[in-house]
Amino acid sequence: MSDPGLDVLVLLGFAALMAGFVDAAVGGGGLIQLPALLLGLPNASPVEVLATNKLSSICGTTASSATYYRRVRPDRATFVPLMALAFVGSALGAAVTFLIPRDAFDPIVLVALVVVGAYVVFRPALGEETELRFAGAGHRHVAAAMATGFIVGFYDGALGPGTGSFFLFALVGLLGYSFLEASAKARMANWATNFASLCVFVPQGAVLWRVGLVMGACNLAGGYLGARVAVRRGARFVRVFFLVVVTGFVVRIGGDVLSVW
Repeated sequence: MSDPGLDVLVLLGFAALMAGFVDAAVGGGGLIQLPALLLGLPNASPVEVLATNKLSSICGTTASSATYYRRVRPDRATFVPLMALAFVGSALGAAVTFLIPRDAFDPIVLVALVVVGAYVVFRPALGEETELRFAGAGHRHVAAAMATGFIVGFYDGALGPGTGSFFLFALVGLLGYSFLEASAKARMANWATNFASLCVFVPQGAVLWRVGLVMGACNLAGGYLGARVAVRRGARFVRVFFLVVVTGFVVRIGGDVLSVW
């Protein structure tokens, strides 16, 4: 398809900036960026929209991952296996994405977000401090992190919306990290899933490079700002922001499912 006009590029860039900020703090930036791409590029094919979204997203996750790594210093023994299995899961998920009915996407994501949000609301102390589960940082803990990476990575490859939020919740609720440390690992794992998707989409020629690079630059700026704000404000800020974002996603997706708008 032909490149969009300047006005559309500006609006897509703004959406990417906001998506990068949200994604760096709590994940789920795709739920802002994907609808913007669908509206701004009505003539693009679904695979072009998904591929361009991934190009933009990986720019933001690169910036936020680097910021978190410098400032939080997450342990490599956990995040490296997490990233590796996230990559594998995402690649496999992308391979089966066409087998999943598209009309099933929103209900699945909606139920998952409601469960995640309710769990965090009713456990107010969750994620305030790191209390590692599964025998501390031993082999069972790493195995649980790898399973998390594979499952959420597969979801990202097959479906996608809210992946960063699901990574964040799993790392806090299952593995016992604080919200801040979980955010650092979640961004790194999300970078791996984005990279895996691009390894599939780029050889197919599916990426709209001009649009993706413009959005990527804006997403990078948003990711950098979001990560710095999250690190400076700490775990409690990330928890509150997480709940606000999840509530917004539930309202938007719930409206779609119920045909409210």
